Amino acid sequence: MSKLPNQKLKLLYLMEILLEKTDEAHPMTVPEMIAALAACGVPAERKSIYDDLEALRTFGLDIVQTRSKTTGYYVGARDFELPELKLLVDCVQSSKFITEKKTLSLIRKIESLASAYDAQLLRRQVYVKDRVKSMNESVFYNVDEISGAITHNRAIRFKYFEYAVSRQRRFRRNGAFYEASPFALMWDNENYYLLAWDAGAARMKHYRVDKMAEIAALETPRAGCEAFAALDMSAYAKKTFGMFTGEDHMVTMRFANHLAGAVIDRFGRETQLTAADEAHFTVCVPVAVSPQFYAWLFGFGEEAVILAPESVRQQMQARAAAVAAQYAGGTALQKAP
Repeated sequence: MSKLPNQKLKLLYLMEILLEKTDEAHPMTVPEMIAALAACGVPAERKSIYDDLEALRTFGLDIVQTRSKTTGYYVGARDFELPELKLLVDCVQSSKFITEKKTLSLIRKIESLASAYDAQLLRRQVYVKDRVKSMNESVFYNVDEISGAITHNRAIRFKYFEYAVSRQRRFRRNGAFYEASPFALMWDNENYYLLAWDAGAARMKHYRVDKMAEIAALETPRAGCEAFAALDMSAYAKKTFGMFTGEDHMVTMRFANHLAGAVIDRFGRETQLTAADEAHFTVCVPVAVSPQFYAWLFGFGEEAVILAPESVRQQMQARAAAVAAQYAGGTALQKAP
């Protein structure tokens, strides 16, 4: 038997066949394994299959034997259970920063972690077409380059862009490079952000990773290490809305009682909610006051109001008046150019 072709590959092919073609509902008999190996150009005998199955068990593959009308074998425990793979697929397909092309590629790789039968179940829940997705295919390489710079304590340079109405990139600073010291990658509002020290401004700033281009690590060591060490990342994420920076204030707000969940989701379970009356509660929390903060509060309409400080309250009033003015005087009709 040792003179038969491809015998050194037989064990590898058998493991691949079992992982791909078997599960609890689809055990495989020894004759079926022999036929599958033959299709791979690997001849096998029944006795050698039993020896191979035992070798794979010793290696750590969870091969379960079933007995009904015929004896079958399947892979039981795997690195990922089907619900875990479904969760990964959901995360990938719902992430805006991953392009449609990369989403489909990643999901195919996730499917390879399951049997062919479970992979069909994963495929049925894939709905990627027409979802809002990033147009920047290089985001994965950006993350890798940034992570490498953080690991090796190096500053980076990059170009930063936004999209014009034409859907073309428009680089800021007329295409000049930014230089910054990267410290953390953060996930917020379905986007990846880089938190980095800007030496020129002497403060931490954040950048959308999918809007960064031509990233390169420099030989220069990172600056701003003390500022980052003093930063409470959890508190930073809570007070920053949509990663828009603004002036820090302790803001007191009143909400309708049924919005308690929304407030806790935003500011954390340790947030102190104080009863104002039978229908309302108040909170006092640190906020980086920005347009995104006002937009978040606008979403609750008359069921949320800023009580203090007066400067923030007046800014909210001015924004509300500006929005109302756009709707004054009936419907605005614009002629096409």
